[in-house]
Amino acid sequence: MPLEKDSQSRQVVPLFINGKPLPVDESRVQPVKSSITDETIHYYVSTDIKACDEACETAWTAFSGNILDTGRSGWKRASANTRRDIIIKAADLFEARKDELIKAQMDETCCPQPWAMNNIATTVGYLREIASCVSNIKGEIPTIDKPDTFAFVFKEPVGPVLVIPPWNAALVLATRAVTSALGAGCSVVLKCSELSPLTHSLIVDIYHQAGLPAGVLNSVQSSRENAAEVTEHLIANERIRKIEFIGSAAVGRIVGATAAKYLKPVLMELGGKCPSIVLDDANLQKAAVLSAKGATLHHGQICFSTERIIVHKNVAQQFQDILAKVMANERGGHAVHSGIATKAQEILKDAQDKGAKFLVGGPEMAVKNGMKPSIIIVDPKTPKDQLRIVDEETFGPSASLYVVNSDEEAVRLANASAYGLNATIHSNNMERAIKIGRELEYGQVHINSISVFTSWTGPQGGVKGSGWGRQNASWGLEEFLQEKFITYHGKDSG
Repeated sequence: MPLEKDSQSRQVVPLFINGKPLPVDESRVQPVKSSITDETIHYYVSTDIKACDEACETAWTAFSGNILDTGRSGWKRASANTRRDIIIKAADLFEARKDELIKAQMDETCCPQPWAMNNIATTVGYLREIASCVSNIKGEIPTIDKPDTFAFVFKEPVGPVLVIPPWNAALVLATRAVTSALGAGCSVVLKCSELSPLTHSLIVDIYHQAGLPAGVLNSVQSSRENAAEVTEHLIANERIRKIEFIGSAAVGRIVGATAAKYLKPVLMELGGKCPSIVLDDANLQKAAVLSAKGATLHHGQICFSTERIIVHKNVAQQFQDILAKVMANERGGHAVHSGIATKAQEILKDAQDKGAKFLVGGPEMAVKNGMKPSIIIVDPKTPKDQLRIVDEETFGPSASLYVVNSDEEAVRLANASAYGLNATIHSNNMERAIKIGRELEYGQVHINSISVFTSWTGPQGGVKGSGWGRQNASWGLEEFLQEKFITYHGKDSG
């Protein structure tokens, strides 16, 4: 396990650069606390600017190797077989080390065990699918009009990548980002979340155990107080060639603006306000169960959580009766820290204070730092600047419920959001559902499914305020590749 003991015998997540942990700087040690018990679980070293520069320079050296090297120096020259085999070995190790991965996730993010276990299974699926796509990276030989001239388009890795993952699906999202970059031939500086530094550092540890060369994957983490300075410094570093950020839209705006300042491309997956559209030909019991689960799973702290339920008026009363019973039996769990729970509570309190009716639940904590599962009935005509819950991500186990008169109104309401990540449609008419799905402004639309769904064989990403770019399989690899056009002009080319 990648924990180091300091002179006070504290278990500390160190900075990890060039294949080894750096000595623990005890003046920079910060605690990681459980939101359930308020107890310190372990500690981490908060990085300084010098270590950030060292991580970036190390990543560049490991990536670039020796100029004109005909061997394999530099990760960018590693064969497809080498990259694929290391990823497959890492997948095996994720399964072999599942117990410590489950414990790290549960300790740091207070998630339930089934969520932690599912994260491991999903991570392994991503790893194996990405590995299977590595050897399919191909260039092209385009036609050229000029006589005696030959053209080649090479697919090359963009260079060192800065990965900034979230804590809410700590294992899946960080591993997928790192693996896509490594699979494309890029090196990585991983900025671990201060809320889940051990979980993220275990990814680094597993990759090195799988045989990844020193310096190809480096990790640092920062206290919240220093996060803005550290993040900008990492983005600004000349060795970093692309950034992947997964997190809130608010922070995404800052990351995007900073990257633009330094002319760096960004792959971003941000927040969501995912709608669940229940049509009048749906299986109402199934739709209610999936909508409730989508709203409450992991305390609603998932970008794909069901935040809005839009139901056709012909079945609205029947559906509400079922949904109320289903939701009353749900458990919301715990937020990762008190600030998340408090914000979720404030959004519900805002709705209550402005006269919104609760179908079930209310703006109260069910457990310490854990909100009561709730459904709030909202008039579809309510403007977003009047009620926070209309288009603000709650990150709590709650959803707003809207009754609409037609399919067209359902589409308009679903699209009336700054976000565009996931949407679901519940219907037994495939043609009708797909037609509606084509009109929805979302990166993924799932029919008769929970909103918290992804597949490692299909593209994943958002539109509008939910970000841009796509991850998973070959789509993720392409994000970290760039085309290089080389031509050869023969003696008769003129």
